[in-house]
Amino acid sequence: MAGAVGGLISLPAWANGWTADTVRSTPQLISRSQDGLLAELVEAIIPVTDTPGAKALNVHQFVQKMITDCYPVAAQDTLRNGLDSLDKLAKTAYGKSFAEGDATQRTALLTQLSQSTDAGQKEFYSLVKGLTIRGYMSSEYVMTNLTNYQFIPGHYYGCVPVAQKSQKTTSQGK
Repeated sequence: MAGAVGGLISLPAWANGWTADTVRSTPQLISRSQDGLLAELVEAIIPVTDTPGAKALNVHQFVQKMITDCYPVAAQDTLRNGLDSLDKLAKTAYGKSFAEGDATQRTALLTQLSQSTDAGQKEFYSLVKGLTIRGYMSSEYVMTNLTNYQFIPGHYYGCVPVAQKSQKTTSQGK
């Protein structure tokens, strides 16, 4: 009992040291430069309008976490190779990296990826686009500000006045 009580007492002190970096216990799937490229890629898929874009909502971190934790090693390789391929395509087409390109150039490269005859490029784009949409739509900002999300659906309103219907009494031989 004393050990359990001691553990419960020390738990808040231990949990106060948590940060976003310490909670992220999985090893990095991609390099820092690829992380920046992935952030720009998800931003090109869902850019800033009157709402925040995918980069501002850290959707690129969601994509990495999902691929690291939920997808096979082949998908992880697809992500790494696809990011390298995207940057090479941008440098070949425009003489600069994808991150340095403007919105028109990025959109053209994404269109090229989606219509590519190379199965690897098409699979990469499909994977990232699907996870970007899923991550954006399930983000806290979108769920609380843009959709009618209720944490507890079917809220019970106990003190609501009820309109009573008038009952007609009929005399049936009484």
